[in-house]
Amino acid sequence: MGLFDKKYCSICGEKIGLLGNRKLEDGNLCKNCAAKLSHWFSERRSSTVEQIRQQLEYREANKEKVAAFHTTRTLGDKYKVLLDEDARKFIVTSSNSLQNANPDVLDFADVTGCTSRVNESKTEIMREMPDGKKESYIPKRYKYDYDFYVTVNVNNPYFNEMEFQINDRLVDDKDSPEYSSYQEMCTEIRDVLMQVRQDVRNSSAPQKPVVCPHCGATTTPTANGTCEFCGGALD
Repeated sequence: MGLFDKKYCSICGEKIGLLGNRKLEDGNLCKNCAAKLSHWFSERRSSTVEQIRQQLEYREANKEKVAAFHTTRTLGDKYKVLLDEDARKFIVTSSNSLQNANPDVLDFADVTGCTSRVNESKTEIMREMPDGKKESYIPKRYKYDYDFYVTVNVNNPYFNEMEFQINDRLVDDKDSPEYSSYQEMCTEIRDVLMQVRQDVRNSSAPQKPVVCPHCGATTTPTANGTCEFCGGALD
């Protein structure tokens, strides 16, 4: 096939415009179908048509999860981590319209790790000479910008990490309240996601029999942490 031969989307069958093709391992994808894929998905070129079909089915089912999502807690600024603590689910998104964005809804148990980092950008400040040329100060002067990122590692069939920027405005002073505020946001997101992950794992772990200090019976703790025989609290 020639470079300028007509191409058709392997998913929807529509003709693809000159600059609209997204190559797959064994086919082509139009920009409209590509826009429906997960925001965090990055393996499109090495994916087969069948793998893309499966992901689009997953993304379609995700719309129902978004509709049922009830935000109980919000963390972050530019990108936000939304928690539905009752359903033990979370979303990471920069959109104010969940229905339009269809962000991936993940379980607390899907979290496998979470880290944060600060990127420092360094730019030399030059002075302008009478002839219009610029030259360095002696000693050289620099301005600094800082961006704050969180990376959430997850167990998902289509992506294994979500990296996003927290700050939505320029931070150029390491000693500023904004710098401290964004650092605290990163720490809070990391701590909260790791805690809810651990809470889910603890709640699903089988309870081991213990000896009740009140009645002496060997008992399996109830959901409330009490003896199944006398109702006494188990430490």
